[in-house]
Amino acid sequence: MVMKILTAPRMDRCIGCHSCSLACARLVHKKLSWNTAGIRIHSSGGLTTGFVAENCMACDPAPCVEVCPTEAFIQRRGGGVIVKKNLCIRCGKCVDACPVDAIYQNHEKEVFVCIHCGRCVKYCPQDCLEMIEVSI
Repeated sequence: MVMKILTAPRMDRCIGCHSCSLACARLVHKKLSWNTAGIRIHSSGGLTTGFVAENCMACDPAPCVEVCPTEAFIQRRGGGVIVKKNLCIRCGKCVDACPVDAIYQNHEKEVFVCIHCGRCVKYCPQDCLEMIEVSI
């Protein structure tokens, strides 16, 4: 079986426009703020040093799944997670458990994480992101 995961192999091209984050926020989470996205872009130490993408690394097993008390986070076959927001009690345990800080909790305590849907890829004007196939 084959599944797809989001990668950011060409971040050296990133201009920090946040188009990917805004696309994720709008298309996946129905919000309009890069703070409500599963992928977030940050400076890697200043404008002259480039940018990094914070997104789910598709852990398998995923530590966020293991600590979720309500099973709002479910292990996705092959890595990553499926999130059932209606089950989330906003405790933040998933945020603390993530080894790469890929889960963001906003001031309203909502959690946002990349679900590897790939909807952000086509919105990157610099072609920094891509979906790759992995065999499971």
